[in-house]
Amino acid sequence: VQLQASGGGLVQAGGSLRLSCAASGRTISSYSMAWFRQAPGKEREFVAAISFTGVTTQYADSVKGRFTISRDNVQNTVYLQMNNLKSEDTAVYYCTTGLTLSAVRLGGEHWGEGTLVTVSS
Repeated sequence: VQLQASGGGLVQAGGSLRLSCAASGRTISSYSMAWFRQAPGKEREFVAAISFTGVTTQYADSVKGRFTISRDNVQNTVYLQMNNLKSEDTAVYYCTTGLTLSAVRLGGEHWGEGTLVTVSS
C-alpha cells in the first residue's frame, strides 16, 4: 500500500484544516488506519485511529473534541478534520495502516510521506 497525505498548510490558531490520506496499490478497506504527527525536535506521536469499518474511532487526549477521523473505503481515503487548531498542533502529519486498531495505534505497517501543518499564534 502506498500512502500520500495532503491538505497541510499554514493556518491561524483557531482555524481548521482537513487532511487527506490517499491510498493506492491496494484497498484499505480491510485495514485500520491512523494519523500520527511529529513536531520539530519531538518523537512521532499518535493522533487518531479508525477501525476498518469506520465504526470505532480513538483519539489522543490532546486532540479529543477538536479532531475527527473518518474514512471512505470506496475512495480509498482517510481524512482528519482538524478544528480549533493550536500552535502545539504544528507538526508533520502522517497516515499509516494496521491490521487492528490496537496495532495501528502502536505504529502501523505502511507509512507515507507526511504533510506539514503550521499553526500560527
